[in-house]
Amino acid sequence: MNRHTAAAQIRSSRRGQSKQPNIKSQSAHPVDLHVGQQIRIRRIQSNVSLGDLGAGIGVSFQQVQKYENGRNRVSASMLYEVAKRLRVPVAKFFEGLPDPEGTQDPQIVTEVDDRIAYISTAEGRRLIEDVLLLPPRVRSRVVALVSSIADEEMEERPEADM
Repeated sequence: MNRHTAAAQIRSSRRGQSKQPNIKSQSAHPVDLHVGQQIRIRRIQSNVSLGDLGAGIGVSFQQVQKYENGRNRVSASMLYEVAKRLRVPVAKFFEGLPDPEGTQDPQIVTEVDDRIAYISTAEGRRLIEDVLLLPPRVRSRVVALVSSIADEEMEERPEADM
């Protein structure tokens, strides 16, 4: 084996080794996902933009996005800074998780209420803001209309989709 072939094999094996940790890091831990979603919800409830939160805690808005979607874990000190900037107790980010002492299953499955997740999107916020501009009587008509459309959609769905 010549020197170039040996070097190529070493590089190839190193590349294979470096791919292993990346595969593991791509699947975020459910607690990291939950904490990230809670950061997003609390940030939006506080009417703080990604950029403002990032500036307030000393990171870019892209880094805040990574925290929120669970791609990057939030360290304890950073979570403390996020809580301080959003003026919420650190414990708020863990609400809804099962008690670690009571959980025997190592796979923690967290559920985020779909309604809260939707409201935390730009579309959801815009919908709520626009509906709140309507008079109460019109608002109730809009709710009735949306409910009627949702009912029709559920009736038209084949059983396999449910």
